[in-house]
This record gives sequence, structure tokens and C-alpha cells, in this order.
Amino acid sequence: MSLLGKRNFFERLSGRLTRDAPRIEAAPNGTPSCSFAACGNKEEREDIWMTEIDDGCISSEDSSNSVICSIPTTPMTQEQPWSKEQVEKALSNLPGGEVALSLIPALRDDALQQALEEFSGLTLNETADCRHRKISLPKFANGFRQKAILDSENGAAAAATPGQLLAGWPDTCLLISSWLGHVEIARALLDKGAPVSASDCDGRTPLHLAACTASVKVVEELLKHGANPHAWDLTKKCIPLHCAAAAGCVVTVRCLIKSGANVDAGLSGKSPLHYAVLNNAGDCVEALLQAGACPNNPQVYTETPLHVAASLGNVCCTKLLLNYGADVRVQLGTARSTPLHLAAEEGSVECTRLLLNAGAAWESKNSRGQTAMHLAALAQSAETLDALIKAGAKVNEEDDDGRTPLHAAVAKALRSGELVKTLIQAGASVNKADNFGYTPLHIAALNENSPTVMMLVSKGADVTARTNGGVTALSFIIRRTPDVLARFVARFDQAISLHDHELGDVDCELRLDFRPLVPGGRGETELMLCLVEVGQGHVLKHPLCESFLYLKWLRIRKFFLLSLLFHSIFVALFTGYVAATYLWQVKQITNVLLWPVLGFTCVLAGKEIFQVAHGICPYAKRWENWLQWSVIMATAIILIPLAQTWQHHVAALGVLLVWIELMMVVGRFPMFGIYVQMFTQVSINFFKFLAAYVCLIVGFSLGFGVLHKNYKSFGDPLISLLKTVVMMSGELEFEDVFFDENAPIQYPGTAHLMLLAFVILVTVILTNLMVGLAVSDIQELRRCAGLDRLVRRAELVAHLENMLFSKLLDRAPAWRIIRACRRGALLLHPPYHCALHIRPNDPREKRLPRELIRAIYRLVSERKTRRAMFRDGASMLPRNSHTIVEDSNYARLSRMYSNDSNQQQLNELAAELKRCSYNISTKLDSLTDKIESIAKDLDVSVHLH
Repeated sequence: MSLLGKRNFFERLSGRLTRDAPRIEAAPNGTPSCSFAACGNKEEREDIWMTEIDDGCISSEDSSNSVICSIPTTPMTQEQPWSKEQVEKALSNLPGGEVALSLIPALRDDALQQALEEFSGLTLNETADCRHRKISLPKFANGFRQKAILDSENGAAAAATPGQLLAGWPDTCLLISSWLGHVEIARALLDKGAPVSASDCDGRTPLHLAACTASVKVVEELLKHGANPHAWDLTKKCIPLHCAAAAGCVVTVRCLIKSGANVDAGLSGKSPLHYAVLNNAGDCVEALLQAGACPNNPQVYTETPLHVAASLGNVCCTKLLLNYGADVRVQLGTARSTPLHLAAEEGSVECTRLLLNAGAAWESKNSRGQTAMHLAALAQSAETLDALIKAGAKVNEEDDDGRTPLHAAVAKALRSGELVKTLIQAGASVNKADNFGYTPLHIAALNENSPTVMMLVSKGADVTARTNGGVTALSFIIRRTPDVLARFVARFDQAISLHDHELGDVDCELRLDFRPLVPGGRGETELMLCLVEVGQGHVLKHPLCESFLYLKWLRIRKFFLLSLLFHSIFVALFTGYVAATYLWQVKQITNVLLWPVLGFTCVLAGKEIFQVAHGICPYAKRWENWLQWSVIMATAIILIPLAQTWQHHVAALGVLLVWIELMMVVGRFPMFGIYVQMFTQVSINFFKFLAAYVCLIVGFSLGFGVLHKNYKSFGDPLISLLKTVVMMSGELEFEDVFFDENAPIQYPGTAHLMLLAFVILVTVILTNLMVGLAVSDIQELRRCAGLDRLVRRAELVAHLENMLFSKLLDRAPAWRIIRACRRGALLLHPPYHCALHIRPNDPREKRLPRELIRAIYRLVSERKTRRAMFRDGASMLPRNSHTIVEDSNYARLSRMYSNDSNQQQLNELAAELKRCSYNISTKLDSLTDKIESIAKDLDVSVHLH
């Protein structure tokens, strides 16, 4: 696309140029009049960046649409000063214009000779009352009078013979004959004395109109009779030289220049050179430049001919203008575009090279901060990018929104792959984020460009990169280009390879390359966490991921051991303080334990505040953090030396909460994690269940309070509710309630029925439902125990790394200790220590669990089998080759998800997939046989005929 726009060149028909449609406006008096100003349409352009970005970022996936790319629009420039319709509309509004426009083109041969003979015997304007018949539209008070006079003139002209028409309306006939290129009539009128300076209502002279249609002979006749080559139209827009240059007629241009026309007329706006370049008239451009035309405009930020040539990709005109000193630094309009910007946007590599060789600055930026390289990437022109790179342009230059040319290159799918390769080879950063947090990978995924997404990933793009709204690139990939995920996971298979010896050897060595799992960033488990966030947690069961998490846990478990030790000491001190203060009331022990408990509480509060500093929203979503603050608040209240009664309540709650917290810390270890998770999940579901049936329990408690108001447990409504909840466990106390002599039953019958209903609805049905729900939850947790264990481990490790590699610690006083802790937490140390070599056949191999080693060995063995089978060639495969391939896929699927109790269900799904594939292959073989038989029959019939 061009900032200036492009339209088809005017077609030359019968010596005339076809022009654009006029723009009709209403004159002040209500009369329609023709406006001959260049009317510009606006092109729709694609925009690279987000059409709507709220508050500077996209905060959710739903609010992000496909990325569209754009450049600021500017009005298009017409190639001609006036369109054909505009001129003919103005000519038809002259006295006798409609008749002359229809009659003069028909005057040919004998009719022309007859008209000229008749005209030679007449005197000009002999039928007219005025010297020059012309309607000046602004002189009339209203449109009705104007129309009446015009109709009267046209009626008189229609009644006249051709000769009388020429004699009676010479001004109109001279203008129209000049426009139509009718040299014989124009010469006859001029010889007869028709005024060469006649003009239409917009100030166009016969010389303007003849130059517009490139009627060289008419131009020569007009100049011979004294036509003024410097004449302007009423709007001071054009002289005849503008029209000739726009028509692209070099003969007319030279003729006008020879007559003294000013080659720099209208230089502050659009000079004749501008129109010549706009119409790709190279010979006219050269003639004007040789005559001394200035290639530059005197006003700043205006459009120069070089801008026009560059925007059109016009190599010839660009070269001519540069040879005659055109300035390559001039910026255009509010967009501040240089000729180099326009050439790059057009994708014109030749113009780009010419401008660079002439000294154009590649680092120059437009109003949006874009360089020529940004626009070349938007234009999908790899050749232009190459030219700019060879000229030394920086591939990581940012625009005002922080976007690089690579962001622009991935915004369109046409040639983005080639552009991405070119830019990355030149050193472009694949993980550079813009001001909204979008990397090139985000934009490629949003545009659903799977090949580009895969290419960026293979070049090291970080799928865990997040926008300012917290959306990862992997999330966009899952939603917009889901086919990439399978190829992305396939890279994990390729990362496990045979390093040394054969598979069956004792010394066989397998290499596990963990680099695909660590795309970048400070932590090493960010990818694992992203997979869990986007619902792809099952990928963690891949042997490579599972091995990495196992080794990672071994690496960082010392930090969790320290956390367990810290909380254990804190719980012991806190329990001792509560017991000594509120249970035994030993003041000496209280004074001794006060300061240690206070110190541990301050450390615990500091740790929580540090976590809050990383983001209050994610922090508030974790209920364990609320538990921590409850412990801190309870401890702070207990340590106040007031010895009030209410502190005993807080102390009791504090002891309970601190031991629950210790249980959660213990549950972070794999050995106990499943059991603590069971407790947590069952507790959450129990309270949900209780909330659903709380109305039933409240109803029974109130009913029992009414029927048994003499019984002490039902005397108070709150105590009655508590008693009803206790009765759910089976503690009904039937004899104490119904056969107590001190509190006899007052409402027999109803009380018995109420208790029976409670036993059936609550004790039997509701309690059994709760037990069944708990059992179901536990079975589900056990079934998914393997995957849940990996997910929990990934979350714990990612959380620890997030804290350990926080930017808040970069300037901490104990920097050496923090650096040592970070080094101890990392499993990989690029570029050398990024892989693990194991010997699966060596019984002394203990670095990984044996089950995991067997899964890794099966993966390599199956891949080797598949490669051997495909290497033998498709033609050598048996008819049931589809089944063999599916057997391999079945084995791979079984291997990938072969952990714990979920094996049976996944095996059933894989077997079903295998049966479906077999049925499909069988039907394909049957169809193939039918097609072969039909082909044979056709072949036999052809031979018979």
C-alpha cells in the first residue's frame, strides 16, 4: 500500500483522457456547482497493533482479538487536476454548452466542411446581445433564474445550424473544441477572432483544456494566437503546464516550456513536476528537470515529488529526482514520513536502495516512531529488509509502542516465515515485549499463524512470556493454534536420544536434554506452571517432564526442609508459650518464651509481606496465606500482656491454627502430600455439602427447640443448632430426651415423629451421602494421584523459584547468601550443564526411579522401531501397515500415561482408538480394491473398442 494511494492511469480514448467523477457541492445560492478541488478518498488499511487495548494491556484472553496491523492513513491524491465528469459538467453549464458538447464531436468530413463554410460567412456573436456568451454562476440570485436562462440559451443553440452555433457561441465552442481536440474548429474560431483567453465558470482556459487532453496541435494553435501559458484557474491550482504534465505528454510540456511557462508554478503546493511523477511520466519529469524545475518544496512537512515517486515504487522517476538534487531527508505531513519510509512501505527494493545510496537515514522515524524497517516488515518485503539490513539498519529498533520489526513481520501470514528467518539471522530478539507485554509469539498466535508460531518456538521464543494482563503466549497458542501444541510436545520426545552404544548394551547411555523445558526467564519451572494453568497438566507425565521435576525436587527440597524446621520450632515455642501462660500459668517460662515467639512471628510476617509485594491478587487466592495471617494475628493478640478472659479464646484458636499450618507444611513433601490433599479436598467438599443442606439442619434444630424446650440442650437456639449438628453423627440420646423424669416430654406424638424424620433424613440419608462423597473424593484423588502429585510439585517449585529469584532480592544486603541459594536451586547451568546422561541397563543407576527409567527406555525403543519401519519404505509395508503404526501409537500412549491407577482407563481409550483406526484402514483397503477393479474394467473396455 501507498500513503499516497494508487489509481489506474487515465485511459486515452479518442484523444481524450477519462477522468474521475466530480464532487458536486451546493453553491451559497442553492445552485449546484462543480468543485474542481482534488477530492481524495481514504483507503482502508490494516493495523498491526490491537484495535482496542483497555488501559494499556489486555487483561484476559477473551478481550484479545486477532492482531491487525496498520499505518496512519493519508488522503489519496488524484492523478489529474480535474476529472472528465467535472470538466464536462462545467462545460455543459456554459451557454449552448449541452448542444455544443453533442454536436462538435459529430462534425467530421463533409459535415465539418459544410459547417466551416457556413461559419466563414458569418460574424461572431451576430445573434447575441453580449460580446462573450458565458454564464457566471455566482451572478444569479437563485437557481431558478439561472436554470431558466441556461435553458433559453440551450434552446436557441439547438435551433441554430452548426455554423450559426460556432458564430453565436464562440467562447463555448472554443473551450469545447479545445477539450475535444478538434483542431479544425479551434483554428477557425481563433482565425475568426474568438477570444483565446475565454474561460469556463472555474477559470479554465482553452489552453488548460487542450493540455489536459494532450492535444498538441490545439495547444500550438492557441499559443500561436497569443494564449497565456501562465494563466491560472480561479482556485489558483493549475496552469496549463500542470495539465500537460498530468497528461504525460512530453511534446506538450516542451511546447509550453518553450513558450515561457513557469516550471515551478505552484511549488508551494503541487508543481508540474509533482503531477508528472504522480502519473509515472518519466520523459516529462526529465524535461521539467532539464528546464530547471525544483525537485524540492520550499515548505516543511509537505509532499515532494520524491515522496510521490517513492510511494509509487517508481524507480525511473526516483533516480531522476535524486540525480537532480532531491532531498531525501524531507518528512511528509503529520505522519513525518520520509521517502525511505514510503519506499519501504511500498516494498520497492530498488527505490529503497537508491534512497539509501543517496544518503537516506535508515534510523529516521515517523510520527509513530517506526523506522523504514518496521514498514518493510509490514509490507512483507523480505528483499527490502535485506537491503536495509545490509545498509546497517538495526533490527531491534523500537517504535513508540516498544515494537520491533519482528512484531510487524509476524502480523501478517503472507511471507512472515521468510521475514522471521531474515530478521532472526540478523540478530532480532524473539522475546522482546512491547509496552503492552506482547512478544512476537503472542502476535503470531493471535493471528492464528501456526507455521510462524512453530518457527518462533524453534528459534527460542518463550511460550511462558506474559502480557501486562498476565496472559501467557502458551494460552494464546492453545486457544488460537492448538495444532502447534502437538508439535511442541513432540520436541520433548526428540530431547531424549541414544547417546552411546546400542539399546541392548549394558553400557547403553541415553541423553535427556532439558533445554526445551526451560525456554527462558529466571526460574526453571515456569513452563510447567503454564501448562497447568492452560489445562495441559497431563503433559507433565511425559518422561522428560517427570524426570526434570524429580531432579528439580531433589535439588530444592533442602529449602522445604528448612521451612519445615522453621515451622516446627515455631509451633513448639508457640505451644509452650500458650501452655505456660494459659494452662500452667508459669510466669518464668512465659517470660523466657515471649521473645523467641515474637521473633519467629516477625519473621513469618515479613515472609508474608514479601509474598504480597509480588502481587496481591494471586496471593489472596491461596487460602493457605489466609491461614498464615490468622496465625500471625492470633500470636500478636496472645503476646499482649493483658491476661484478659477473651485472650483464652484466641489462644485456643491460635494453637489449633498453628498445628494446622504445620500439617500443611508437612503436606508439601511427596511422601505425605497425597494424604494432606485428601484431607483438604474432603474438607472443602464437606462444607459445600453442608451449605447446601444447612436449611434442613436449621429447621430441625428450631423444631426440636419448640418441642423440647424443657430439655437443657434445646433451651437456647444456638445451642440447639449445635446439638442438632452433633446428632448427625448418631448421638441421639433417645432415652435422656424422652424418658427424663426431671424434664418430661410435653408434646408426645409430634416429638416422636420429628425425631423419626430426623433419623431418616439426616442421620441415615444425609450422613451416608456425606460419607459417600468423601469416599468418592478419595478414590478420585487416588486415581489421579500421579498427575496431581506432579502438578503439586510443579506449583511448589515454581512458587519457591518465584520468591527466590524475585527482583526485590537483587539488591538485598546478604547478596552472597542469596546468590548461593539461587545457584543451589537451579538444575541447569547453560550452556554446558543442560542434559542428564543415564544408563538404563546398569543396575547401579539410581539417579532416577526405575519406573521412570523404563518409561524413558521404551520411548527411545519405540521411536527407533518407527524409524526403521519408515526407512524400509511404504511399498514394502504389509496390507495391515496401518495397524502396525497404530500399535506403535498405542504403545506410546500407554507409555506416556502409564502411572498408577489411571492406567486401565487410558488403556481402554487407547484400545478404542486402535479399533477405530483398524476399521478405517479396512474400509480404505476395500475402497482401493473397488477402484482398482473399476480401473481394470475401463482399461479392458478401451482395448476392446
